[in-house]
Amino acid sequence: MVTGSGPAETVSLDAPHGLPGHLVGFVEALRARGIPVGPSETVDAGRVMTVLDLLDREVLREGLACALLRRTTHRATFDGLFDLWFPVAVGQRGTTADEVEIPRTPAGEVDIPALRELLAELLAMDDPGRQLEQLVGQLVEQLGQYQSARGLSFSAYQALKEVQPQTLLAKILAGLAVGPDTSPFDAEVARRAARQRIAGFRTAVEAETRRRVAERIGRERVASYGVARQAEDVDFLRASERELAELRRSSQRLARILASRLAVRRKHARRGEIDLRRTLRKSMSTGGVPIDLVNRKPHPGRPELVLLCDVSGSVAGFSNFTLLLVSALREQFSRVRIFAFVDNTDEVTRFFDPNTQLDEAMARIFAESDVVGFDGHSDYGGALTAFAREFPDAVTSRSSLLILGDARTNYRDPQLDTLRALVGVAKHAHWLNPEPRTQWGSGDSAADRYREVIEMHECRSARQLTDVVSRLLPI
Repeated sequence: MVTGSGPAETVSLDAPHGLPGHLVGFVEALRARGIPVGPSETVDAGRVMTVLDLLDREVLREGLACALLRRTTHRATFDGLFDLWFPVAVGQRGTTADEVEIPRTPAGEVDIPALRELLAELLAMDDPGRQLEQLVGQLVEQLGQYQSARGLSFSAYQALKEVQPQTLLAKILAGLAVGPDTSPFDAEVARRAARQRIAGFRTAVEAETRRRVAERIGRERVASYGVARQAEDVDFLRASERELAELRRSSQRLARILASRLAVRRKHARRGEIDLRRTLRKSMSTGGVPIDLVNRKPHPGRPELVLLCDVSGSVAGFSNFTLLLVSALREQFSRVRIFAFVDNTDEVTRFFDPNTQLDEAMARIFAESDVVGFDGHSDYGGALTAFAREFPDAVTSRSSLLILGDARTNYRDPQLDTLRALVGVAKHAHWLNPEPRTQWGSGDSAADRYREVIEMHECRSARQLTDVVSRLLPI
């Protein structure tokens, strides 16, 4: 048992199965966060640990990363879990005479201005090393504590709100000797370096906070919410800008995965259906016993795809990523037509080509197309009506119709008959909804009514979307 400074700080950190069992627990945590680690990688990691200095955390971190990771996109999640399973310390960090301490006023309170000056000095140093690490530990211990329902706990926000490291840029630049005579290039390099150091300090505070909280409630619980998720597992409706940017970067890889799945399905479907008449005629030579099955000659042809997507703010992340994914898959279809809407529908196919950036395409959609009509609030019924009226030839018997959106109509008429007519014409019709299935039909959502007309699928993350689309897209 590890006992810390607070009354609630008693959490077992024992490894009942020794170091091998601890490594297996770490691997299981990686798998739980979407990182594929197989038995062979686990064995390799065990062998790595037998030849490394286990007291050197950074060497151990790099060794395990080389053995366990297959893609660079897994690194952020790996680092977060590594800090929990192989912490830099246990309990409150001690201080020695030669290490920095948080400055205090004569009354014994933390001297915030002096603390900010000290932090700026450390961040301006080329290698603050142990000093900055010790300051982070003290900052979390002394400023990050708060009383929760379960007892004493820690908060990174609580630790940083008084210090406000993001406002120290000018002081750090002064420490880096950036002045009026500095060239614009050198000044920009120093500015970026200062921002990176501030971001690194915030990351260190957050990691220290997770370590202290994990000692109270368990590393598994902290890992479930405090460690960066894989881009494919991020909830579209709750994704941050950083996570959405990572999703965009991974779109080409996901597009290749989808294209390979479609190619496999197309290959398996090349034989065509069994031709019963020709099979029976051929079996006459064997007394009517079918020996060889005769297949109809397949008539391969790439299908048409019609995409109708809500680009309003509430589902923008979901729609943007899906548009990017479909744009990367355009060569898999004979024709792709893309329609966007908020409360009015317009065709936006012309804004998408292999060389167009998504941000540029979305900016042009709102600037040059007619997707916003009366008040700029989502109106699925009005959008469906406008689509059927303005583009009556868009959906044919050869088309696969995909509708993207959360089906929240702002309590307006959902126009079910219009959707029913479109579904009746299309060869395939599916609705992809980024909201949890449990929320369909709640509030102004008409999802429960739309799903009676069209097959609706929950697509909350890129992984879920990829799986659904790979099953739904026609071959």
